[in-house]
Amino acid sequence: MSAPPVHADNAAQAEYWNSVAGPKWADRQEVQDQVLRPVSDRLIAAANPKPGERVIDVGCGCGATTVDFAARISPGGEVLGLDISEPMLARARERAAHLPARFALADATVYDFEPDGADLAASRFGIMFFADPARSFANLRKGLKPGGRLAFACWREARQNPFFVVPLREAGKHAPPLPEMDPEAPGPFSLADPARVRRILTDAGYADIDLKPHDLELDIAVGRGLDAAVHAAMTIGPTSRMLEGQSEAVRAAVEADIREALAAHARGDSVPLGGAIWIVTARNPAR
Repeated sequence: MSAPPVHADNAAQAEYWNSVAGPKWADRQEVQDQVLRPVSDRLIAAANPKPGERVIDVGCGCGATTVDFAARISPGGEVLGLDISEPMLARARERAAHLPARFALADATVYDFEPDGADLAASRFGIMFFADPARSFANLRKGLKPGGRLAFACWREARQNPFFVVPLREAGKHAPPLPEMDPEAPGPFSLADPARVRRILTDAGYADIDLKPHDLELDIAVGRGLDAAVHAAMTIGPTSRMLEGQSEAVRAAVEADIREALAAHARGDSVPLGGAIWIVTARNPAR
């Protein structure tokens, strides 16, 4: 597998998303798309893609949002899906084979965007892992037309997200906690602070910056019952990272406690957990 061209500070993320996380997400693509459909719907509404527009989908992963954008910019438009994970891009290419979309294995921090080429740059959770986000967003802005739009979804604070916290809290009763992280280090909550988001985008040259909070219910079971919810919690995300290398006894204890905790949230075959996100929009100033 060839390594994507990345900024040196993003090399660890590229390694992780090609070796560990990417294959998991590719295997669970259909389920994850259903879980995150409420996020995608709000992102698409805020981005407002139109027929004939050119779109950059940053951190497109397995292509869910790329497919959504491609359906809305036809006829005459095109979507460029960008990601550092080859396993996820392989899945995206399969799904978008007959759509006006193309893909690049690359890091948005250093990718050579066509100058003034796109009407819209968007991302569903693909922009929270930059080591130097101001530099990354500035490079992305080079690919936007004057007046071009930016729209992305990012998580708010961890404590506002039972989607993460509920299973992680149960795992923490039996397994060592994940290493303490700088809140501004690359990761799911690196853009949780709205003041930091505004500062980054201002430094990167954007204008008309706006953050709107959205509170969602994300069905971790995708209507398939409690067993599916428990499997999801154990398989992907920070809880699965906490359990890497743990014994079968520890995993069994965690699974039992997660099952009990998720059962309290179950509604029939669904297990909705709260998710709190920002939908962020901005513009590339007209020159």
